[in-house]
Amino acid sequence: MPLSLDEVRAIAALARIDTSEEEAARVREQLNGILGLLEQLHAAPIEGVEPMAHAGAAAASLRLREDRVTETDRRSLYQSVAPGVEGGLYLVPKVIE
Repeated sequence: MPLSLDEVRAIAALARIDTSEEEAARVREQLNGILGLLEQLHAAPIEGVEPMAHAGAAAASLRLREDRVTETDRRSLYQSVAPGVEGGLYLVPKVIE
């Protein structure tokens, strides 16, 4: 269903966009083109098509790696250079009073 020029003006007014007659006519053609594409998509046959989580879900499978620890615990090393630590937690200055 194509938009009329009055509908485009009403949309522009709701969006608080000031448009000239030429701009409104140009935008009307662009919006009608977009709505035409949406009608084509709506008319596409989709019976029997399974929904996907994302576009690459059917084509790709993820390789899984072994779940194992690859790094040692360096917490004490990192906290040794911190300005303030208490109970294994970093102390930060109060910023909100």
